[in-house]
Amino acid sequence: MSRHTLSLVTCVYGVEQYIEQYAHSIFSHTCTNIEYVFVNDGTKDRSMQILERVIEENYIHLRENIVIINQENQGLPMARKTGIGGATGEYILFADPDDWLSPNAIEEILGKIDETDADIVYFDLVKEYGHRQSLKQEREYTAATKERWIENIFNYKSFGYSVTKCFRRSLYTENRIFTPILGMHEDIYLMTQIIYHARSIARLPKALYHYRKTNNASMCSQSMATRHIASSRNLLNLYQNYMDDIANSPIKDVAGGIVLRAGWHSVLHGYDFAKEYTWLPAAIRGAHLSSNYQSSLPLQVITKIAYMLRK
Repeated sequence: MSRHTLSLVTCVYGVEQYIEQYAHSIFSHTCTNIEYVFVNDGTKDRSMQILERVIEENYIHLRENIVIINQENQGLPMARKTGIGGATGEYILFADPDDWLSPNAIEEILGKIDETDADIVYFDLVKEYGHRQSLKQEREYTAATKERWIENIFNYKSFGYSVTKCFRRSLYTENRIFTPILGMHEDIYLMTQIIYHARSIARLPKALYHYRKTNNASMCSQSMATRHIASSRNLLNLYQNYMDDIANSPIKDVAGGIVLRAGWHSVLHGYDFAKEYTWLPAAIRGAHLSSNYQSSLPLQVITKIAYMLRK
């Protein structure tokens, strides 16, 4: 048995179609040092009743390892924050109940933690499209290259998924971590902060997580404008949280890209972020152009010109 404890945090909302499969995938593990934390984020369907039935019929022996927290609906980012607050394990692993874990996934993760004592253990995933699969393999990173990892995540050259990164809980509880409010790319903004504070990182080159891409109720099914505005708002809130000391923050290498991307989304969709973030025009005008940012150089130039012409 591993000498470490792990809290698996699951936020439940509107997943009655999937939660039984998910529950079997997590409760069938043989480790005894797993704490299962479920946050009922005010779901209006039968998800929690189905979960309770599965536990009673198949996993009653795990009842003392299961924590259920009920709250009014606050959205995924805040529900995960609640889950961490209710967890007691040394390590945190997020999973979504419309997805599932591979057999022995948690044993594999804890084994890697035992081997390395790393602050973060990350692994690969499989995107599930119903009749086909797509393996997503992450690059190799260490604590010495974590700044590059953060930069690549923001620029979509690496994966920002929180569900593929098991991290030491103290990285969250002992550091200043900003929790985004909106549920679009919130895992990118949370995990880059966790990565920044990690002193050791280990890759587990196995696909342990199955990410369902056929759930039409997910945020990703919304319009491009809705997604861009939500993503940009999360970006700008993150920037604002660290703007007093950007040079010593997790976003120091991507700060210019953050404001330029938000500025481009403002131009593209006619949404004036500057009404709320009054500092944004000056930040965009002062941002350096870079081919390393997610938005292309021509779009960065258009954005800067648009904000230079503002009255």
